[in-house]
Amino acid sequence: MDGNFLAFASLCLKDGLFSTIYSVWPTPWDASVWKMILSFLVFELILQKYMPGKEFKATVTPTGNVPVYKANGMKSYVTTLVTLLAMTHFDLFRPAVVYDKFGEILSSMNVFALAFCTMLLIKGYVAPTNSDSGSNGNLVIDFYWGMELHPRILNWDVKMFTNCRSGMMFWAVGILCFAHKNMELNGGIIQLGMAVNVALQLVYISKFFYWEMGYMCSMDIQHDRAGYYICWGCLVWVPSVYTSHSFYLAANAPELNPVLALAIFLFGFCMIWLNYDSDNQRYIFRQTGGECLIWGSKPKKIVAEYTTASGEIKKSLLLVDGWWKVSRHFHYMPEMLASLCWGLPALNSGLVGPYFYSFFLTILLTDRAFRDDDRCRKKYGVYWERYCNEVPYMIVPFVV
Repeated sequence: MDGNFLAFASLCLKDGLFSTIYSVWPTPWDASVWKMILSFLVFELILQKYMPGKEFKATVTPTGNVPVYKANGMKSYVTTLVTLLAMTHFDLFRPAVVYDKFGEILSSMNVFALAFCTMLLIKGYVAPTNSDSGSNGNLVIDFYWGMELHPRILNWDVKMFTNCRSGMMFWAVGILCFAHKNMELNGGIIQLGMAVNVALQLVYISKFFYWEMGYMCSMDIQHDRAGYYICWGCLVWVPSVYTSHSFYLAANAPELNPVLALAIFLFGFCMIWLNYDSDNQRYIFRQTGGECLIWGSKPKKIVAEYTTASGEIKKSLLLVDGWWKVSRHFHYMPEMLASLCWGLPALNSGLVGPYFYSFFLTILLTDRAFRDDDRCRKKYGVYWERYCNEVPYMIVPFVV
């Protein structure tokens, strides 16, 4: 259907939703696909545990536990991409097969995610990793939201594995495989629009792994338990939706004017840098306890008190300077605009499909901003109200 959502909707109206899905749903039992999936996951597990890296202590949890990670994300990322390129060069692996079998891969990953999350549910009941765990009182909710905040299996951190080394790592691997398919279809030459799309995403993903320990202190890790919601999202949704524009462009990229291609790349690169710089400002501010310089001067801050689950009174610092005086979730704005640039090389050649990720991300980050604001308002009380008075806009100044 070439990424045309209206064509899919018309087919559903004609044949029925479930009949349509059943007719196009690939088999999850392709042996060659499972070989690729398990080889990739085992390779990433080995890198996660054995690749050298400094010890990093993340934010203390509500019950007083301190998650400890090995900061080896960038090394693992580079090793993964070099391995993929080497296997391609020596004809040990044909990357375009990921494009050819992508439906079967996603179908199989749905099965894997279901089994994986069932295992996490049982582990949460029988052998929780630490005190950051517990039942919600409902089996279905426990399965969906998760039992544990920071589960570990044989000292492998589950959320680092699912979120970073599976979902984010496949994002990079997947788009390179789709680019290889584009080259196969065009006599060994990658189309300009495909090149811009992949280059921008690799810049963004490289930024992510360079800043991976900052992500391990983010809302995804600090507050969302490891259940079907987050694990399926990273094992299935990220590989499918986050690469959707590249999958579309592999066989449908229109010819792109070089000047327009350069403009899209430069704008997208600037948005990625803004996203990184704003995240990094807050990360350095937190790591130094506010004893740093932002835009050449000591940052303005609010010292906020809060009470832990055990009744202990603690303090946090709220940054009111740099990009964080523009809006309370400023980093979301350049991230949304960067995602738009990944679909722009498709121009108007496909209806919705190449831009679905951008639509989804805008909804996701807006919802996350409201949830984070609500959580902080409950946690910090009057201090958060003071912060909101200092920084009145949530994401986009004068809009929201």
